[in-house]
Amino acid sequence: MKNILTAFIITLATLPVIQAQQQFQNTQFMYYKLGYNPAYAGSQESPCISAIYRQQWLGLDGAPATMALTFNMPLMNQRVGVGANLYRQTIGITNIYNLDGVYAYRTRLGHGMLGIGVMGSIRSMEQDFQLTTATQPKPEDPSIPDGTVDKFLFNFGAGLYYNSENFYLGLSVPRLLENNIDFASADVFISREVQHVYLMGGLVLPVNDQLKFQPQAMLKYVGKAPVDLDGNVNLIIQDRYIVGITYRLGGNKSSGVGESLDILLAAQLTNNLLFGVSYDYTLSDLKDYSTGSIEASVHYCIGKAGKGKDYVNPRFF
Repeated sequence: MKNILTAFIITLATLPVIQAQQQFQNTQFMYYKLGYNPAYAGSQESPCISAIYRQQWLGLDGAPATMALTFNMPLMNQRVGVGANLYRQTIGITNIYNLDGVYAYRTRLGHGMLGIGVMGSIRSMEQDFQLTTATQPKPEDPSIPDGTVDKFLFNFGAGLYYNSENFYLGLSVPRLLENNIDFASADVFISREVQHVYLMGGLVLPVNDQLKFQPQAMLKYVGKAPVDLDGNVNLIIQDRYIVGITYRLGGNKSSGVGESLDILLAAQLTNNLLFGVSYDYTLSDLKDYSTGSIEASVHYCIGKAGKGKDYVNPRFF
């Protein structure tokens, strides 16, 4: 175990220089951990399915829209976790379909469990250049293909995830390979994938029998790009209802107030089913062109609640 941890930390520390943020963001990151960190697989007590839909920057033509579906389950008395993550994202003329396969090995550490996870991904990227408008004839620019083009990419990543009854902490790099993502001719190289490092954590602090306080955050780092951070605070009422607010860094340098301020509402509708919605109020200059972003999520865990528990899903971590 010590050798595995050492090798993982060295891998993170020796990542090559990276240049820009490419992965989509979502406000309800606490319900999409498997998409960021493969070591999350199997950390819940039963098989769980999550579905998320996000429409970003309402009112802007070609703004990002994302649909994601995840599944993970524990095996071998929660020593092993397996899962899959499927999503579709559209932005402008681009359609992306992605499938991740996830495996995690989990071991007891202190009062919680430490997961070490790996993931492999296959992505299809499609672009319809007939939807573009060029300032010069398109045939004269070798970087603009004719019609619709697509390509398939393979990548892999790794992560660490620790969780106990009231605390979680995760570190991950979902994609390590710097694939060529150009659609131009073979001898033209314009852009490539870059590594994204995610650090997430949170805890639950009981206030009284009816109320819990839950702060959590996710830091996103890409070399030569501004550090991004989502800071969230939730109130959990009667272990059934969640009311929260999130502040996202970023935005534009001129305003300096951040990217968005987000409101989150969630409810445990049944013993197995959790539903959440969120709205992002844009703080950057995009607020003059967009009415914000919306996101909805549904989470279903299979099985019956364990002894002393009201719900199947240990939904916080």
